[in-house]
Amino acid sequence: MSDGLRVEIADGVATLTLDRPARKNALTFELYATLRDWFGAAAEGPDVRAIVLTGAGGDFCSGGDVHEIIAPLIGRSLPEQLQFTRMTGAVVGAMRACPRPIVAAVDGACAGAGAVLAMAADIRLAAPGAKTAFLFTRVGLAGCDMGACALLPRMIGQGRAAELLLTGRTMGAEEAERCGFYSRLVPAGELLAEARSLARSLAAGPTFAQAMTKRMLEQEWAMGVGEALEAEAQAQAICMQTGDFERAYRAYAAGEKPRFEGR
Repeated sequence: MSDGLRVEIADGVATLTLDRPARKNALTFELYATLRDWFGAAAEGPDVRAIVLTGAGGDFCSGGDVHEIIAPLIGRSLPEQLQFTRMTGAVVGAMRACPRPIVAAVDGACAGAGAVLAMAADIRLAAPGAKTAFLFTRVGLAGCDMGACALLPRMIGQGRAAELLLTGRTMGAEEAERCGFYSRLVPAGELLAEARSLARSLAAGPTFAQAMTKRMLEQEWAMGVGEALEAEAQAQAICMQTGDFERAYRAYAAGEKPRFEGR
């Protein structure tokens, strides 16, 4: 891949490691584009059935690189700056649209755009040393960056989200777990192995049904209950047409564990 990103694929799981440890895995223009393109193409081919996103060197991601992104953006024209902010949003869009489940394994710094990357994953595990902050107002920007004002309130509630996005303060791992940002805390030495184990269990599941679940989670934000009931009725009927639905029944009837094929 590009400088700053390592990709390893094994057992149906792609592990994406942000790999700029000397800069706490800060993002560059190239790294944003690489992530956008990788997640956009993740549905292609049978090799990847689940994804782990993590960082090297004890940190997840400290956000946009101060020297390689923030400094160059100063003095650029509004259209050029808008081109950049649309690209960063496209990374989140690609992660949310990716049909494969994404597990974020977070330790150390998880700040700014890094916190949004973690939030854009489907499931977040964290080490006790994880420090999460939405720092945008600290650098004179609005807290509404890369979809944060849409995603965070739905995850932890409007009041908590408003406080974090307005103040830019840091959440410790225990607080972030209590409010639902992290699913659970895992000792740092076990974090990546636990995230991969979870991803392998997802990779062994019915990937078509998982993709449908992700799609409905995304689409039902804008629906009333009546609309959601009809949308879910249609989604389940489509899933009932898959071989995985029949395979699950036949395995259950035979007292066996189903082997899903994603179709």
